[in-house]
Amino acid sequence: MIQDSTLIAVIEMSQSSWLVAASVPGIERHPAKKLEPDAAALLRLLHRWQAEAERTGRRIERIAVAYEGGRDGVWLARWLRARRVDAPVIHANSIAVSREHRRAKTDRLDTALLKRAFLGWLRGEPDHCQMIAVPSLEEEDAKRPGREREALVGERTRVINRIKSTLAWLGIRGFKPHLRQAAAQLETLRTPEGAPLPGNTLAELRRAMARLQLIAGQIRDIDSARVQQLQQQPNTGAHAMVRTLAQVRGVGLATADLLAHEAFSHPLRDQRAVARYGGLTGAPDESGARRREKGLARAGNARVRRAMIQLAWRFLIFQKDSALARWYWQRTADHRGTTRKTMIVALARKLLIALWRLATAGEIPAGVGLRPAL
Repeated sequence: MIQDSTLIAVIEMSQSSWLVAASVPGIERHPAKKLEPDAAALLRLLHRWQAEAERTGRRIERIAVAYEGGRDGVWLARWLRARRVDAPVIHANSIAVSREHRRAKTDRLDTALLKRAFLGWLRGEPDHCQMIAVPSLEEEDAKRPGREREALVGERTRVINRIKSTLAWLGIRGFKPHLRQAAAQLETLRTPEGAPLPGNTLAELRRAMARLQLIAGQIRDIDSARVQQLQQQPNTGAHAMVRTLAQVRGVGLATADLLAHEAFSHPLRDQRAVARYGGLTGAPDESGARRREKGLARAGNARVRRAMIQLAWRFLIFQKDSALARWYWQRTADHRGTTRKTMIVALARKLLIALWRLATAGEIPAGVGLRPAL
């Protein structure tokens, strides 16, 4: 970084306003300006500060702007980069803050913290903060079907549990709302006293069943659209990875799509980076003679972590003869529940690395059975 020719700015973003603080060469004061959430107004402000610096005899050759990744995502970084402004996005959890019980917190203090961390990172000291990889609009759009499907599956589970709890209040058990004829069976349900469902409760359950059918239809639409895209464009984007991963018995199309778009499409350096990104690394607590593990660090992609824990249990069923499954059963021979829970995380980490090698290098894990390609 050439400090005398670089204009540095950070943004503290909220839904109602942006606070922009800068370090401008040739100007002793540290300007700060509150703006409406408007990218064009931000660019005008940066150009105004650039003109002020040039009036002092400093030639600005680079404008660098940083902000914390959050609700607004990374669209502003893409927009600024298209206008020749360097715009890295800071990982919010990587900013060191005071651990005082009641520390002062204002937007101006937050911009000062951001500026210090950003300046250190620009000097070539990566430990000051970490940056988020800014994906293209196409890469972000490719993730939307999988994320929408995950949200719909969660909503479907909530609706089913609500229906079951409502019927349990009436003493009715064993009803399966996910069946195709479940809505028609509501009229035939009877309480233990032999009475039909009360009017308001029946109307509530009908509305819940209608929501359930709508959600199920939307999930089917997403699944059918994914299959159609894979068939029409088998080698576009991450589709080749999805088709390769879906060949592994026990790995469904939804899981393969999640891993390909959420994890393996990123330029991960090695297997350690893969495990860290999946949030499947430990959090050691070591001080003096104390040595203990606090569990999973949970610092990676939560979607990938959840999917891999579920896949690890499923893998033991569909891939019993694989080397990874035998490795797991050898280490859980004591049949203790705590040992199995601990080792399933280790299996998920090993499985994630093995699938990464399969998707990127075509290396088939030892003993893993494959299905025909889509």
